[in-house]
Amino acid sequence: MGLRIRRYVRINARGRELNKFLNTMHIRNIECRGQYCRSGTLYGDFLRRDMEKIRCAADECGIELKTASYDSVLERLSRYRHRVGLLIGTCLALFTALYFSQVIVTVEIHGNSAVRDDIILAALEELGIKSGAHLSKVDLHSCESRLPFMVEGIAWAGMHRTGSRVVVQIREEAAKPQKVSGRVPCNIISNRDAEITSVLVRCGTLMHIIGDYVPKGTLLISGVTEYESKRVEVLHAMGEIRGVYNDNVSFSAAFRSEEYSPTGRSDTQRTLRLFSLDIPLYFKRNKYIKSLSSCSEKPLILFGKELPVSLRCRVIEETACTERVRTAEELKEKLMERVYLYEKNFLGDDIRIISRRIVSSETEDSLTLSVSYMLEGNIGEQREIFIK
Repeated sequence: MGLRIRRYVRINARGRELNKFLNTMHIRNIECRGQYCRSGTLYGDFLRRDMEKIRCAADECGIELKTASYDSVLERLSRYRHRVGLLIGTCLALFTALYFSQVIVTVEIHGNSAVRDDIILAALEELGIKSGAHLSKVDLHSCESRLPFMVEGIAWAGMHRTGSRVVVQIREEAAKPQKVSGRVPCNIISNRDAEITSVLVRCGTLMHIIGDYVPKGTLLISGVTEYESKRVEVLHAMGEIRGVYNDNVSFSAAFRSEEYSPTGRSDTQRTLRLFSLDIPLYFKRNKYIKSLSSCSEKPLILFGKELPVSLRCRVIEETACTERVRTAEELKEKLMERVYLYEKNFLGDDIRIISRRIVSSETEDSLTLSVSYMLEGNIGEQREIFIK
């Protein structure tokens, strides 16, 4: 027997007063389906709500009844009526499905290469297009026309909705031709005391050759050209003059220093992030006076799709101020790290280190590293020509 929506009961009635039994049920308006008689037995399908009337009629007529219930939707649901967890889960599933169908779950951006996604997403958030926003409150046509004025580099924007997903199509502005800077008359002078090792003149008159020693401020390439006809032409001098020069730097540090270091005590604060809403799952506040924190976030993934629901974990480590005493070897190693950072960040790739000489000097409280470099690099510097 198939699954039915209404509750029906199969009845087999046997007795001598079957006709009286049938007439009694007709008089009492008891609905019967599939009724037939065979070998002195009445078969039929009756609604379960009429069973009390049928039993009364059978007792009056001396009829023997046998019943069997059909499996129905209501019958199955009644079996789970005491399972509160299942009911709550079903309600939550229905609520979640209804909620997600009315809000923006994801925002996808296509067509951009020069303009970063985070810039576009920040502008869209100002327009109300973000994860968790109600779709009925978002006017996509208005946002299409406003977005190019909010983000530089966007020429056109198109938006459409697919379910709970908003797709933003971007067309960027064509690259503008680079403007040639004005040719301001200038000379190139030396910005260091150096010995010239190579010259490259693109425009102007070279004043010194390779091997010459030039003090700081010496004219290297002149932007003033005088012809035999006494005509003077002022140009924008261009070129590259490289030379060898010396540079001195020093780095110092104290043997005793106060530093904040972890004490070993830590707390973990967990937060449930639903779209842009943060729901704290902790009750204690940060009880440490000084601390360091690190955060990690794990999104919820369903069927390979990342959902806008994640668990954010923040670990807080207590720190305390302690006095640290370093040995000369430890302090020298720390200062050498600063030397390497200086060479990496300040000397640059176009400067070649010919030699390096490090001298350490120690006092009662500190250690100093004096570094003497012999370098090769560009020594030219533009200097404008002022004409009266």
